[in-house]
Amino acid sequence: MESIKVRQHVGQDGILHLDLPVGVTELDLEVMVIYQPVRSVIANDRSSLADLYGICADDPITLDEQGISEALDDELVGAFD
Repeated sequence: MESIKVRQHVGQDGILHLDLPVGVTELDLEVMVIYQPVRSVIANDRSSLADLYGICADDPITLDEQGISEALDDELVGAFD
């Protein structure tokens, strides 16, 4: 079983276009779709600083005598996947 995560727009016709990876042809597939609406990003739609306040409350920046602690870099594997 393989999974693919995509972000697509569904128009008024209700049709979702899904491109599968190269090589996935001439196969019978069982497909399950789980969808979640996302907030559209518009160039003029910017969050205010007040909207961002407190987003790092559970992961505070740690400072030591030399500045920002390098221990913060130790657990970044997979953080941006």
